Amino acid sequence: MILRNLHLLRDDPLAFVVFAVTTMVALLVAITVHEFSHALAAYQLGDPTSRRLGRLSLNPLRHLDPIGTAMLLLVGFGWGKPVPVNPAAFGTNALKRMGLVALAGPVSNIVVAALVGLAFKQGGLDWPYGSGAQLTGSPMESLAAQFLAIILFFNLILAVFNLIPLAPLDGSKVLLGILPRDMALAYVRVERWGPTVLFAIIMLDWFSGVGILSRIIFPAVNGLSRLLAGSGVL
Repeated sequence: MILRNLHLLRDDPLAFVVFAVTTMVALLVAITVHEFSHALAAYQLGDPTSRRLGRLSLNPLRHLDPIGTAMLLLVGFGWGKPVPVNPAAFGTNALKRMGLVALAGPVSNIVVAALVGLAFKQGGLDWPYGSGAQLTGSPMESLAAQFLAIILFFNLILAVFNLIPLAPLDGSKVLLGILPRDMALAYVRVERWGPTVLFAIIMLDWFSGVGILSRIIFPAVNGLSRLLAGSGVL
């Protein structure tokens, strides 16, 4: 995100500062909501680990992962600090409850995006980006629209990226929670390769510009944005 807008630093420094500040705030909102929802779901389903470790909190500093945050700022996708979960606390339904805990993060981000989207679909704010951009309101309205659109963008990015079924992303645990037991046990045996595959894809995208992740993530984000806000973010 910031890398794509570095030209503003030369062309309009004030606009770059405004963009950087709103991006940071939006990022904190998205990550905090995501990780807090994991912690809350785990606690409600019987695992007190997140509360004991201070993760059942809306304090953003408890949820930021340095690498994941940097990735979100620089390239538009990333992650927060994983919430510790003890599967043994879930008893015989461990896989399904782990899946529900994993799903809580992405779902919470989509809910936030839907609430923000109402400001554009029902509240009269102009959409500030892409083909739906209008910017006919006052400067304050335009700033508010840009801020809310960035919040919507980061929440959808976190939701879609984390639903990719590769460990350590949430989608891996969601998949385990819905697969039949035999298939889930088979998947567990190959799940350990997920971080290696994900890292390799990220590095390939970073150095070659192939855009494997962006081809997966951005169409889904754009579609959800059109559904929730009436316009695409890209």
